Amino acid sequence: MKLSVVIPVYNTERWLAACLDSVLDPVCTDYEIVAVNDGSTDGSAAILRDYAARFPERLRVLTTPNGGLGHARNTGLEAAQGDYLFFLDSDDTLVPGALAEMLASLDGSFDVGLFDFVAVDEQGRELSRTHGAEQSGDFTLADCPRQLFGAPNAVNKLWRRSLFIETGIRFPDRLWFEDLATVPRLYLHAERFRDLGRPWYHYLFRSGSIMNSSNLNRNAEIIPALDMVMDAWRASGRLEDYHAELEYLALFHQLLIACVRVARLDTKSPLLTQLTGDFLSKFPRFRSNPYFAAMSGRHRLLVSLILRRRFGAVKALMALNDRVRGRER
Repeated sequence: MKLSVVIPVYNTERWLAACLDSVLDPVCTDYEIVAVNDGSTDGSAAILRDYAARFPERLRVLTTPNGGLGHARNTGLEAAQGDYLFFLDSDDTLVPGALAEMLASLDGSFDVGLFDFVAVDEQGRELSRTHGAEQSGDFTLADCPRQLFGAPNAVNKLWRRSLFIETGIRFPDRLWFEDLATVPRLYLHAERFRDLGRPWYHYLFRSGSIMNSSNLNRNAEIIPALDMVMDAWRASGRLEDYHAELEYLALFHQLLIACVRVARLDTKSPLLTQLTGDFLSKFPRFRSNPYFAAMSGRHRLLVSLILRRRFGAVKALMALNDRVRGRER
């Protein structure tokens, strides 16, 4: 079997049918869907039962107590039989025709296939597009070390299943940054990457998914996530060869994503001191990083404001950015 589509499901009854419909193609064969009901308490289980009854040759449903996204993905990949894995979140969709194109691309000659994902709102309007590959065609990490700090999403990639099985790498359970903790570790073992060059994945940006005070402190989980990455590369003996890329990965995600996210909500949060202090203790010479030198002026300004503890200015700058982007749309 060429491909296993692994779909973790938790309380997404509103979007689940569209998700499943997007990967059910009556023409395509040689693929399976493994849906993992991660202890849903809404109508998701009933929807999964209905689809499994209608498509028994294509869809398998596994049920587990709630263990989080990483646990559900791990459950699905353990049960998968395909040569390649594709992780699809249950509130997202593939564009029409994408599954057939995916299957046609699977010639067995690459370890990680990279494609683009498009953020859409609940009306289906495109908000942004993120490229999966940092270089076109086929390449290795030595050819394109920048791939290490490309978008570390599990979902916009086709993974050779043996990368997980032979290495024992799994998504961490109940860690907010499970993709960031996992994707760069898998890259350690991937010999060939391929830019598939297609915007196949539609990521739903839900109006109710904006971070609030109840999960603000979960941004601290970026610290153990990045520690997992650095420890793996250190143990492999290849850390120094890719130190600039891994340092930039930490800089971008710990300061420009986690710190900015916290500052937008609470400029007095002690988590801001924790995040900046941890980063500086591990990467005290980051200013000599060539990727930092090549950063956009806006990003360099944000880093400067964060390290000078000007979190109110960070919040104001991001609010202005939101207004500008809103006018552009």
